[in-house]
Amino acid sequence: MSAAHCFQRPSGPVVYLGRQNQEGSNSNEVSRTVSRIIRHPNFNNVSRDNDIALLRLSSSVTFTNFIRPICLAAANSTFNRGTTSWVTGWGTIKRGVPLPSPQTLQEVDVPVTGNRNCFCKYNPSGRTITDNMICAGRDEGGKDSCQGDSGGPMVSKQGSVWVQAGVVSFGIGCARAQFPGVYARVSQYQSWINTQITSDQPGFVTFTSTGTDADLSATCTGLPAVTTPPPRPPLPWRK
Repeated sequence: MSAAHCFQRPSGPVVYLGRQNQEGSNSNEVSRTVSRIIRHPNFNNVSRDNDIALLRLSSSVTFTNFIRPICLAAANSTFNRGTTSWVTGWGTIKRGVPLPSPQTLQEVDVPVTGNRNCFCKYNPSGRTITDNMICAGRDEGGKDSCQGDSGGPMVSKQGSVWVQAGVVSFGIGCARAQFPGVYARVSQYQSWINTQITSDQPGFVTFTSTGTDADLSATCTGLPAVTTPPPRPPLPWRK
């Protein structure tokens, strides 16, 4: 699974599994060519809505201690504002600054900001945050995914189980105050994913946040009023 915007002009992509460093050897790494790229049919390159794609590998992969699957967030999952998430990738460490040699895989923890709060931050810049997106970042900035991380995973932990909540999509700059990163919301695509993968379907897990979602108190111009919250809070309407 990756971001649709990464494959607008695909030219024989190769998937590397178990890789730690971009330079030098990786003894636990295996690679596979891609036999098919399935972009979401409603992907919009301007708004980045539905920024999700599936990759079919040319052959199967044997799981090891270094290559493991992850559970995907099920359709009724809730990620309240403040839920801790982690993002991994080999992208730039800040805007215009590449990851130094040997380019070791990086990880950063960022809290979910909530879609209402995220809408209020992005709407003045002309960006729309939709139900198909999930945002994460700190109000003061300083931590974020960045250019080159696109298509990578945003994950959260529930008990002992890691669950993928998002796919790196876009943002304004990197780690800027008041501009969280925006990710494709995996839980919106359970049905679509299952229609594309007819055998050996991925495992979906319902991620459940407890307590009242602080995001419900967010208000700003253009943001719909909160009605009586259903089990899954109503949400309005990248890197």
